Amino acid sequence: MGKGRQGSRAKGTRPSKPKAKPKPKPKPKPKPKPKPLSPPAAAAGPTALAPSPPSFTPILDGSGSHGPLPETRRLSRKNYEMELRHLQIELVKLQEWVRHKGLRVVVLFEGRDAAGKGGVIKRITQSLSPRICKVVALAAPTERERTQWYFQRYVAHLPAAGEIVLFDRSWYNRAGVERVMGFCNETQLREFMRTCPEFERMLVRSGIQLIKYWFSVSDEVQEQRFQARIDDPTKRWKLSEMDLASRERWVEFSRAKDEMFHYTDIKQAPWHVVRADNKKRARLNCIHHLLSMIPYEDLTPAPVELPQRANNSGYVRPPMSDQTFVPEVY
Repeated sequence: MGKGRQGSRAKGTRPSKPKAKPKPKPKPKPKPKPKPLSPPAAAAGPTALAPSPPSFTPILDGSGSHGPLPETRRLSRKNYEMELRHLQIELVKLQEWVRHKGLRVVVLFEGRDAAGKGGVIKRITQSLSPRICKVVALAAPTERERTQWYFQRYVAHLPAAGEIVLFDRSWYNRAGVERVMGFCNETQLREFMRTCPEFERMLVRSGIQLIKYWFSVSDEVQEQRFQARIDDPTKRWKLSEMDLASRERWVEFSRAKDEMFHYTDIKQAPWHVVRADNKKRARLNCIHHLLSMIPYEDLTPAPVELPQRANNSGYVRPPMSDQTFVPEVY
């Protein structure tokens, strides 16, 4: 049997090898995803420049849109003060641009009581000239003012060229506190809702840049801040009878705000809502947004050399005993 198989093979031929199985082709490696391109640098030249973005990035929710700020991640005082300093330097640049170009800017600050409007206004004006950036916080109208056209007492405070006016509460008192507390009737309220959008369009057409902010605060946080004012004698003056009444009429104020937005959130002057449960974040977010609303260039003057003091020859100072000094208690 073995010889027969050997004999059947032809001379000079080799036994055929079994065919090797083809090696599986290696799977192609997935191509790396391209990195997002960074925004192009602003071209140098006379065009208006937007402010540089802050080093502190606002927290976003998972969908990528602005969502509720997580209470677990707090903004440290160091980061807050560093970013506030950066923004205040940009505000000085904006002030110089407004003065140089003769712009007229009006910023309205509205919102719930204890929402932090005053704190933001204080940080904005802290490093600015009071001759350029002015704060208007009007008291309740007098008997004479009640007989005027409703917007008349606010028109007197509108800016001239090269000025910024910050309204701590504004003509929107009629749509809010006056409506809820019964200080205006239904006819006056409806007239305001019709007139206000036209009034603001008229301001914009005249060249005024109108920016409106609404500071939103939750019921729980407002209650905490009210209680803190009660406990602190230096802040107790901030609490008025109107503030206490607003707690009892929370829902009425909410409805009034919703209807006010319906009529006055116009394209020429939209409302910008600031989440204000976290005061520090609200301040930074509001100032950063304000800077983004007005294109400006850096017109900071170059450093100057301090001249030498003039010679005092011939000057004799009066006796110190002739002056009345403040007692040095400390």
